[in-house]
Amino acid sequence: MNANLRTNRPQLATPWIYFAATFIWTWSLWGFAILTGSSMETGQGAALLLLGVTGPMVVGIALVYLTRDKEGRRDYWNRITNFKRIAGKWYLVIFLFVPVLHLLSALLDCVLGGGGTTWGEAALGMVSNPLSLITTILFACLIPIIEELGWRGYVLDRLQERRSALVSSLILGVLWSLWHLPMFFIEGSYQAGLGISTLAFWIFFLSIVPLTFVITWIYNHTERSTLSAILFHSMVNFTGEMIALSKNADTIYSSSWFVVAIVITVIWGAQTFTGKKDARS
Repeated sequence: MNANLRTNRPQLATPWIYFAATFIWTWSLWGFAILTGSSMETGQGAALLLLGVTGPMVVGIALVYLTRDKEGRRDYWNRITNFKRIAGKWYLVIFLFVPVLHLLSALLDCVLGGGGTTWGEAALGMVSNPLSLITTILFACLIPIIEELGWRGYVLDRLQERRSALVSSLILGVLWSLWHLPMFFIEGSYQAGLGISTLAFWIFFLSIVPLTFVITWIYNHTERSTLSAILFHSMVNFTGEMIALSKNADTIYSSSWFVVAIVITVIWGAQTFTGKKDARS
């Protein structure tokens, strides 16, 4: 066991306590937004949506201070702020992986006779207002920072304490995906725009699972760096804002994540995704 996972409250340290508390926090707030008919375009709706998003972070930080000793708390914050945990080659993976996957998906779509890709709304907006890039970057990073302080900052370690990287990623991926469900019923949200039971609906839910595998792979290779998860999650959002894929290219892109997840498992092993016995040591 990693020394930073020591606790005097094992009943609170179980990942299921984390998931239960996070879902209660988030779904209560988003459920209230749904019941009151709040829209993202109203102040109340936007506030409820943002407060709900903070669930993974608030619960994660609370459990760190309730279940870990002083050294464990210091480790938690170090993994968020220490750039040195991430080796140079992993910065390349973090910043280039998603754009390259987008472009390869677009290229394959073009080969098959499709439209490939065009510039996204954020990229087009930069033509008339270059400073809008700052807003796009801030928007792309905000949600990942809030979410990853819990998903990778806290609960992934708890899952991997007793389970393989594959099983841990599968559990986290499925629950992370389901956590978004109420957003499909909040008018004005990105998820509501995808519709219910549409192809985009299923792609959104299913693609989060292999995405989780990739983030675990990066996390375990970067000394359990929460920062690496934040940066990679941000690149997923940022690239999606800058590059607009055609419908077929988007399907290829989403399917590619499953291929990548399988490749990671086969090459680096299901136990840790690193080829080592314990990625947390």
